[in-house]
Amino acid sequence: MDQDRRQHELARRLGELGFALPGTITERTKTCGKPTCRCRDDIDQRHGPYIQWTRTENGKTVTRQLTRDQLGRYQPWFDNTRRLRELTEQLHTVSIEAIIAAEGWGAES
Repeated sequence: MDQDRRQHELARRLGELGFALPGTITERTKTCGKPTCRCRDDIDQRHGPYIQWTRTENGKTVTRQLTRDQLGRYQPWFDNTRRLRELTEQLHTVSIEAIIAAEGWGAES
């Protein structure tokens, strides 16, 4: 498939993406700090797991706790971010190939 057709196909696929949430999802367990709590001495008795969504916003780290239900609802949005990155990388590759072909640059450049 030539670069123009590949670019159009990538643009079509990018246009099909819905909302895209950046950041990282982690599940954590915590020790509460109460001296008599079961979590203090037994790692398997820690509280949680808690689902955390962490991202950077205006140069600062922002973390939100999500419920399982919220994660289920928004997981497709997190998946879209991953897909967006993949498609963007493919578009970069096609664009580099196109400029090399258009300018006649070979391997020696």
